[in-house]
Amino acid sequence: MSFSTDVKEELSKLNNLANKKCVKIEFLGYAMSTNLSISNGKLRFSTESEYNINRFGKLLKNLDANDYEIELQGRNYVITSKNQKILEEGIDIKTESEEKALVRGCFLGSGSINNPEKKYHMQVIFKYKKDALLILEILKKYSINLKLLEKTKDYFVYSKDGEEISKFLAFIGASASVLKFEDIRVYRDMRNNINRIVNCETANLSKTVNASLKQIEAIKIIQEKGKFMQLSENLQEIAKLRLENPEVSLVELGKMLNPPIGKSGVNHRLNALIKIAEEEK
Repeated sequence: MSFSTDVKEELSKLNNLANKKCVKIEFLGYAMSTNLSISNGKLRFSTESEYNINRFGKLLKNLDANDYEIELQGRNYVITSKNQKILEEGIDIKTESEEKALVRGCFLGSGSINNPEKKYHMQVIFKYKKDALLILEILKKYSINLKLLEKTKDYFVYSKDGEEISKFLAFIGASASVLKFEDIRVYRDMRNNINRIVNCETANLSKTVNASLKQIEAIKIIQEKGKFMQLSENLQEIAKLRLENPEVSLVELGKMLNPPIGKSGVNHRLNALIKIAEEEK
């Protein structure tokens, strides 16, 4: 199963249907989604998740709307009900539990999360902008900052930030999914950090090798022109060390000298050799 399906399965199994007010509000959250519609006097909700369709059925039962039917259409489970009166009542939210119920219903209705091993992306699709703004306002109260995008007449509340997605999952009650998401997130961040370090070290090594080749070429030009013995003792010493140790860094070369000198001193002497070689070309 996909990560998104796992999250919806966990949410669908939450044992929190005793609070009738929260049940109603979660149902109204579903109603905000693009997957719930009204046609020919019937409510219609579709989803690929068997657990999600069962959750929706339980909400209807708790709201005394038992006249519903569930059928499989292709890959989707479809539930229909003749009871529309539930949607005619407004949303009166007063507690944190009720706010969580509304957001959870919206996510179960039309939310999705990409596999975090590949990329961070979560979204919930709304039919109306006012509903999307209401959810954004609720989440902002709890320092969960998502974004809004209008596309093809729908409204997407989304995030591509791992931390915000993790906070969102915790808010709607997907505790096990939060732990799984964080495990993947830690591993992914660690892997990215290792890659950055390796890339940095590779770049530094490449830079050292290229500089060393240029220095060795200069020293060989000076030797070919018969000018090596005319160099100062300091320049002869660093030139010999560079020819003998083409792979080492400037810091390491400096430590081989007697007495040792710093990186800038080594760099100054090698640049002097390069300048002499250029003049001899």
